[in-house]
Amino acid sequence: MFSLIDPQTLAIASVIVFLGAFTQSLIGFGLAVVASPLLYIVDPELVPAPVIVMGFTIALLTLLRERGHLEFNDLQYALMGRVPGGFIGASLLLFAPQPILGLAIATIVAVAVVLSLYKFSLPVNKVTLFGAGVVSGIFGNIAAIGGPPMAILLAGKDAAKFRAALSAFFIFSSTIALVILGVMGLLEIKHLWLSLMLLPSVFLGYLVAGTLVGNVDKHRTKMATLTLCGISALVLTVKSVIELLPQ
Repeated sequence: MFSLIDPQTLAIASVIVFLGAFTQSLIGFGLAVVASPLLYIVDPELVPAPVIVMGFTIALLTLLRERGHLEFNDLQYALMGRVPGGFIGASLLLFAPQPILGLAIATIVAVAVVLSLYKFSLPVNKVTLFGAGVVSGIFGNIAAIGGPPMAILLAGKDAAKFRAALSAFFIFSSTIALVILGVMGLLEIKHLWLSLMLLPSVFLGYLVAGTLVGNVDKHRTKMATLTLCGISALVLTVKSVIELLPQ
């Protein structure tokens, strides 16, 4: 099992996952946005399947904490959208070379950062939920970053309801994403082993955030998270462009 990843890479990846889990536990999303570009730089095998597994885990933990605030209003339409979006994303994973995937992940992170900085007032209905689900599926199966489209659409909810609704969506959408990756031949046993090795960092991030959830400035945390994401997207872009240049 440990031959899948060297100890130094595992240590770096564990710190990245801890930061992502800590962020998501505080503000409702962030594990994939923080972790995916950095993990892809560390080891491309860690994206998307292991990040999706870890996203499922942190979403389950968060939903158990916020279950009293859950309102599942029409989220099934967003989950329906995840299916065609997921197949589109998985197809791109199957055929695009690694540097192109790196640029795609960096672009998705950059889009997520920009969208998170602006407040959009969109009606929450069957059509917008399905559309957000499709975009979430594309983003999710390329980079495990399926949260921002839904986060933008559900931003009008109060904090607890927002975290609960997003967590419920992540649980089901992560399952859909993993099934699609499996059907497309993109999910292997090694990805599940890598996920298991990083899960302790997910639990640690969740537990630490739980002790601070009422004492942290959520706005500052969000701004710091978006800054980190912007920097990591830039680094991944530079790395991918260099790899595309003739050697």
